[in-house]
Amino acid sequence: MKNFFWITVFLIAPFATISQNLLWQGYFSYNEVRDLSESENRLFAACETALFSKNRSTNDIKTFNTVDGLSGETISTIYHSEQLNRTFVGHDNGLLIMINEATEEITLLVGIRDQTGGIPPNKKKINHIYEHNSKLYISCDFALVEFKLNDFTFGDTFYNSPTGAQAEVLETTVLNEEIYAVTLNHGIRKAPLSNPNLVNFNNWVTFDGGFWRGIVSFNNQLVAINSNNVIYRFIGATPSPVLNVGQPFLDLRSRGDKLIATAATRVVVMNESFSQIVTIQSTSVPDLTSNFTSATIISNSIYIGTFENGVIETSLTNPTSFEVLLPQGPNKNNIFSLTVTPSGTLWATYGDYTQFNNPYPLDEFGLSKLAQEQWLNIPYSELLEAKSIVRVTVSPTNENIVYASSYFSGLLKLENDVATTIYNVSNSGLQSLVIPGNPSYGPDIRIEQTAFDKNGNLWASNGLIANMLKVLRANGQWQSYDVSDVLGGFTSNNRMSIDKNNTKWLCTLDEGLIAFNENFNNRLIKITEGQNNGNLPSSAVQCAVVDNRNQLWIGTRRGLRILPSVDRFLSEEQLTTNSIIILDDGLAQELLFGQFITDIAVDGANNKWIGTADAGVFQFSANGQQTLQRFTTVNSPLPSNVINDIEINGTTGEVFIATAKGMVSFKGTSTKPNDNLQDVYVYPNPVRPGFQGTVKISGLTSKANVKITDIEGNLVYEEISEGGTIEWDTTAFGKYKVASGVYMIFISTDDALDTTVKKVMVVR
Repeated sequence: MKNFFWITVFLIAPFATISQNLLWQGYFSYNEVRDLSESENRLFAACETALFSKNRSTNDIKTFNTVDGLSGETISTIYHSEQLNRTFVGHDNGLLIMINEATEEITLLVGIRDQTGGIPPNKKKINHIYEHNSKLYISCDFALVEFKLNDFTFGDTFYNSPTGAQAEVLETTVLNEEIYAVTLNHGIRKAPLSNPNLVNFNNWVTFDGGFWRGIVSFNNQLVAINSNNVIYRFIGATPSPVLNVGQPFLDLRSRGDKLIATAATRVVVMNESFSQIVTIQSTSVPDLTSNFTSATIISNSIYIGTFENGVIETSLTNPTSFEVLLPQGPNKNNIFSLTVTPSGTLWATYGDYTQFNNPYPLDEFGLSKLAQEQWLNIPYSELLEAKSIVRVTVSPTNENIVYASSYFSGLLKLENDVATTIYNVSNSGLQSLVIPGNPSYGPDIRIEQTAFDKNGNLWASNGLIANMLKVLRANGQWQSYDVSDVLGGFTSNNRMSIDKNNTKWLCTLDEGLIAFNENFNNRLIKITEGQNNGNLPSSAVQCAVVDNRNQLWIGTRRGLRILPSVDRFLSEEQLTTNSIIILDDGLAQELLFGQFITDIAVDGANNKWIGTADAGVFQFSANGQQTLQRFTTVNSPLPSNVINDIEINGTTGEVFIATAKGMVSFKGTSTKPNDNLQDVYVYPNPVRPGFQGTVKISGLTSKANVKITDIEGNLVYEEISEGGTIEWDTTAFGKYKVASGVYMIFISTDDALDTTVKKVMVVR
């Protein structure tokens, strides 16, 4: 007999404190709806890593993501208890989250997730939640778990397979005080709830030994889905077929006198006599291509969750008009790369490739654009069949002209958000890779990164060919450059940067970093592993970024290196990079030793934001000697420690972080410095009681002197700006909080030729 295990309940405050709301913002996709639940007046939709709800009285749609306190883990199911006004969210890793809808307090219940006892981590998924008599019955991949709603603690765990071994429980229901559990491999198991010893597997019996996928109680009888795609109702213990749709059922639920069955392309609603009263085909929804995932009913409305387009709402009595419920957001959570324009517009791409630079299977996810707080999602069908789009480059002279790099189809040009040209082997200097012995293969044009030089020429990194460096001249002519002299063989390409000297820095999969400048007799240098070859920790280079002091920061799959000046390329035959040595507890250590670095971004104060493959985000000082901040899923709203890309809005200082499970931003203060003090502004102003953040003074010049005094002239703060913004924590030099009153801010440039005075009111 298996004994039940104890499950610990951890209560934590939500992330959404006053100060954190000011610092963080979530940009999540709500397209992929995993499950639905409802109350009398609200719909709850569980998406991949976030939630949204609709209030039927006000039509307001509210979103919930990691900035509000969710975990960022993949959501598997959702259940709303109308009696308690609490919503329970189950996850693939066993985490259970409880949301008090009245207070929006979030409670993380980690007992299933953190349970050991021989349960593999990949066997803790929560499949279904069922409420009965002040208890939740939680169907998991290893057993059935009880949760008591009277005190919000876990109770027993029922290993109800015929041998008491772990078994995947898919769904449960209760009829006539008997609990029925559908298992993956052991049929439907049942037991009387009056038995106080259900932890003993011998007290469970097999109700039906077939292969079932779901079960509900409806009209005082059991209804179940079989693996043969047929719905059966049980007359006693005998199953009688009700409906066969010829495709797997994904969801079955009863709501009052209605039974709702969902398959990928069909939702069927039946009455108590099992007559079909409504059938909705996915093809009947105009202008949308949707795969259904779940459906439910509230009053006279049907709500259908989809895999691509949020929730579709229609009428139960006249299902011919459809409304899409979809909060604004990007197409997908797993954003591969970001681009932020000088005006603050953000572009997101979803095409990707493996660690071996293999883009297969090819993606058709389109592009997303965020401008003036509005998302525009451009589908693949409008992008001239450009697959696996990995980067976006915006014209430096016209933000309405955009070039999107496809890691298969070539280079796509968009004007005013409309695709106009696809550059490929037929109309440009771009080339397809060639597979020896397979002359019919292709075209396969691997364009990773493009970048404009200061003369308006667009350079492209064209991988797996000898002439991997291409340029589209400002006059419309294409030209190629052969870099094979420094390569051991043809290599896959990663990112590319262009410095002030017009030197191109090309990152490669296994050949290190290649530097090229056509203006210096086509000078070509390779930096790779080995003390005499460049001193990189790995030949797999992910990124190379020029900072505000013309140093080149190089991120590889095994650590970080710096080239002290990009000017060295102009005079030296071999370039050698340096590691950054820091003191850690008095011991000399190499900064980010062995870390898989995915991206490096430089903010307005020349601080470095470095993303990693599994350790979150680091912010380092300009020289790397100080760790200013580190963000992970534990101490921040990051939904994942897998960082895909980082981009910074130089005007506002907002740091956009794309992870494998969603995008968030951190509203930092390292903005680009202004040329003068005409646009200095202070926020928030006034500082109201209870405010826990900092006062920002923005619009500064580089090295501006900022002094803050009280109304009587007593100095309480002074700082020299690095970028365009500084922060004041409303203390007198960090000693104590200043009193209520008006405070004067005196600002001057470093040469004292330009000055301005601002005021801020503090209310305690």
